[in-house]
Amino acid sequence: MIDKLQETPNLQIDSINLFINKNKIGENGAKNLGEEISKCVALTSLNLDFSRDSIGENGAKYLGEGISKCVSLTSLNLNLWQNSISENGVK
Repeated sequence: MIDKLQETPNLQIDSINLFINKNKIGENGAKNLGEEISKCVALTSLNLDFSRDSIGENGAKYLGEGISKCVSLTSLNLNLWQNSISENGVK
């Protein structure tokens, strides 16, 4: 999926379902995903499961920044269970 997102700038994908739980993608993985998701200008539905992936507060920030650029988004399901994200990371 990440390769496909990187292949085409402004990719015209309208839906992403990504379940990467228990893979410990970490902060850098979350940053890369956030950057690529932000390029999906037609995205309306986003389902992400990053439970137990060790993304931490900065990783949550990067994901949030990327998702915030998806102005057509109407449906978001985001699972960040057990990622050591405190109140500051949620902001």
